[in-house]
Amino acid sequence: MIESSKVQKILYGGDYNPEQWPEEIWEEDMRLFKLAHIDVVTLNVFSWAALQPDENTYDFSRLDKIMNMVRENGLKVCMATSTAAHPAWMARKHPDILRVEHNGMKRKFGSRHNSCPNSPTYRKYSVALAEKLAERYKDYDNIVAWHISNEYGGECYCENCEKAFRSWLKEKYGTIDELNRVWNMSFWGHTLYDFDDVVAPNMLSEEFEWDGIRTNFQGISLDYSRFNSDSMLECFKLEYEAVKKYTPDIPVTTNLMGSYKMLDYQKWARSMDFISWDNYPAYNAYPAQVAMQHDLMRGIKGGKPFALMEQTPSVSNWHIYCKLKRPGVMRLWSYQAVAHGADTVMFFQVRRSIGACEKYHGAVIDHVGNENTRVFREITALGEELDRIGNETLGSRTDAKVAIVFDWDNWWAAEYSAGPSRLIDYCKEVGTYHRALSEKNISVDFVSVEDDLSSYRLVIAPLLYMCKDGFDEKIREYVRNGGRFLTTFFSGYVEDHDLVVTGGYPGRLKDILGIWVEESDALPEGEANSFTYKGKNYPAAVLCDLLHLQGAEGLSSYESDFYEGMPVLTCNRFGEGKAYYVATHSSDEFYKHFLGEICEELDIHPVAEVPEDVEATVRENEKGSFLFLLNHGEKAAEIILDREGIDLISGRSVQAGDSITLEKTDVAIIKRNK
Repeated sequence: MIESSKVQKILYGGDYNPEQWPEEIWEEDMRLFKLAHIDVVTLNVFSWAALQPDENTYDFSRLDKIMNMVRENGLKVCMATSTAAHPAWMARKHPDILRVEHNGMKRKFGSRHNSCPNSPTYRKYSVALAEKLAERYKDYDNIVAWHISNEYGGECYCENCEKAFRSWLKEKYGTIDELNRVWNMSFWGHTLYDFDDVVAPNMLSEEFEWDGIRTNFQGISLDYSRFNSDSMLECFKLEYEAVKKYTPDIPVTTNLMGSYKMLDYQKWARSMDFISWDNYPAYNAYPAQVAMQHDLMRGIKGGKPFALMEQTPSVSNWHIYCKLKRPGVMRLWSYQAVAHGADTVMFFQVRRSIGACEKYHGAVIDHVGNENTRVFREITALGEELDRIGNETLGSRTDAKVAIVFDWDNWWAAEYSAGPSRLIDYCKEVGTYHRALSEKNISVDFVSVEDDLSSYRLVIAPLLYMCKDGFDEKIREYVRNGGRFLTTFFSGYVEDHDLVVTGGYPGRLKDILGIWVEESDALPEGEANSFTYKGKNYPAAVLCDLLHLQGAEGLSSYESDFYEGMPVLTCNRFGEGKAYYVATHSSDEFYKHFLGEICEELDIHPVAEVPEDVEATVRENEKGSFLFLLNHGEKAAEIILDREGIDLISGRSVQAGDSITLEKTDVAIIKRNK
């Protein structure tokens, strides 16, 4: 959320690149912005080459004209620092700025995300540019946020990074003996004698590519993932401090990318004033997939609202099939973001580029250059609605009674694991649990292992392969005090450094779950065992844990193979609460059945009773409770309301018992008095 007295409504606009166009086009853009009800533009995202043509020269003349024009036309600005792609002269004069790929290849100038995060050159000039921008534009009262760089990502394995990795390890572990211990370097005679013996884990050393990236030493690769994320975060923080020096009251962000594996966004969130992210689902994404990404981005900042920084108005250019958003879908997906916590609706791009890889990516203003397009008409209609809604929903939050644990370290470690199956997919497994709840319209928060769990009635931790130091005690206390905890196969195996916790799986969780997992059977793709629960039969696939009850109650058993009759679902009473274990991967129908039953027992109910393809969420603030109803189905849907209120979009008053009809892709936002 952009918390500022300058923001009085859901901000509406997006990435504007006037530097790609002659100045006579700018005035026409201002006219079109007014027509479309656009009130904010993100400026200066990729202008470094124009702003700094050589080592000692800065030229802000064109940016000055742009900034003055948008201010004169009443537009707010999300001001970017332009540091996502360095200028060509910098690569030519300072080759240390260029990244080295996983295979050891040194890059040349080109593309973006092309700067080594540990390059002294990059850090020097990026921070200098950010500071000069902040100093120059500090008195512009229409700047509502700073946008550092753009979509940080990728990895680097150059000498700068290798040296920085050694320093990072020395600070983390202190001695070479401790490093040898946590990486288990006695294996294969890999004992290190000095921190200078450390090399970056890529295809020149410990990693190799075989149905994805694999590694000989999971501890090394895990730490390098942590280090890489920290290195880029340090770059963000340096620019953050540079702009805060001159504009301490303007909030600072960078645009994240949902469940992006390479960066630990939970750690990043602590250094960001608010979360913003870019939503580009595939044309065939199901609603719960998109909802999960919004919920995750809301969750990394403790449930606070976020900014939808980018989405396409019509088509994404990098998908395999660049299928248009059908009429109404842009509006539907925009409101879905708001329903899950967005306080802005913004697009990439505002005017369509004429060259390079994004020239066929959707835009508010198409190549025809006028307002006479389907997309522009839809943009305008949505802008009118957002003007009517005003500031009603700003700052509102979601009151969830169910939490799902998401942890980047666990993601990295589980998928670096040398076995038991390449079908193990952390995000997919998390998504199966989220989808079951989302499609029942039960609100879900995503939490980290560091968050307080006490406000939730049910906490789910799928694939908790790495149970970090202290997290088991947090779960133990939570369940002992009456909470319900659920985890799955391949959980509790290792501690923070990917060293196995001996004494039997699931390690530190054994007493809470009341089980011992002796073996796990990895089933090839297409194979499945089965089990029956409450009269319904379900598949058991991917991994089948062979477990023994040590206090827990078996709820269902495998039905074939040599482990027929062994428990597949268990429940253990622990203190005042219960802990569940799901020893396999099953079907969507199973998760809906099982989780629905647990939620019913815990008095956790859908936020509204709606037809199957209608999504319902609730956000609340001091002004009231807002029920969002979104029809993702192919047919009209009728909803019976249980409380009186007013539809913020249509202005219609409704009473308890009234029915409203949502046409295909239609939306209603019912403000209900507290």
